[in-house]
Amino acid sequence: MVVSTTENIGRNYEIIGIVKGSTVQTVNALKDIGAGLKTIVGGELTKYNEMMDKARAMATERMIREAESMGANAIVGVRYSSASVMQGAAEIMAYGTAVKFTD
Repeated sequence: MVVSTTENIGRNYEIIGIVKGSTVQTVNALKDIGAGLKTIVGGELTKYNEMMDKARAMATERMIREAESMGANAIVGVRYSSASVMQGAAEIMAYGTAVKFTD
């Protein structure tokens, strides 16, 4: 499956439709407390970075599965969005346009 943020992927295609994948992720309470303490001294919140990386991968995989179920060869114009659901939890959404190659 070709997944691209651009619309021009060097092949001709027909548009099948919009596809998306999403997930809501959180870190465990102990890691959340540790992150809260980290705000006092500053620095990178590595556990949150890991959570967001995992969430992006999961959302992307779900988007790809939806495109495959539609018979797509690629997804173009892929974008990601995130939103805070509650303290320590975030929703990640991956979305794009499923296409089928015509050449």
